[in-house]
Amino acid sequence: MTFIDLVVGQAVFLDANTLVYHFQPHPVFGAACNQLITRIEQQELKGFTSTHILTEVAHRLMMLEGSTLPGWGAAKVRQRLQRQPSAIQNLTQFRTAIDSALNSSIQILTVAPLLVLAAAAISQTAGLLSNDALVVALMQFNGLANLASHDADFDRVPGIIRYAPA
Repeated sequence: MTFIDLVVGQAVFLDANTLVYHFQPHPVFGAACNQLITRIEQQELKGFTSTHILTEVAHRLMMLEGSTLPGWGAAKVRQRLQRQPSAIQNLTQFRTAIDSALNSSIQILTVAPLLVLAAAAISQTAGLLSNDALVVALMQFNGLANLASHDADFDRVPGIIRYAPA
């Protein structure tokens, strides 16, 4: 299923890739992600994400913006930013995106410590990486079943309905 299959009034959890494709317009998936965020802003859908997802989005956007610095490219951006912290001070996209998300209609869920333990169990049973398992634990804890994500790994989790950008 795709984002357009979400029905008016439904609640949907936004995975990091959906937000990254929205804030750093992806050539293929950007338009669908923008439309999804617009539907949430118009309160046609109820959008959720979490503090850990926002941190992941900030990191990815920082790496993407860093890769555009003159002469840098995508290789070893993380290491270069660590060695040249002054370059981080000139990056703005990640902070603008987080500010935008925090001031949007998207509800931000926080991660309770017990959910980290639940995520560890989900990692083992569903074979998910820890951040993805934490998404599942948060969704289950908050009674959410719909997930906006390009990540097909979530298809292995019973009770999660993944909606892709296209």
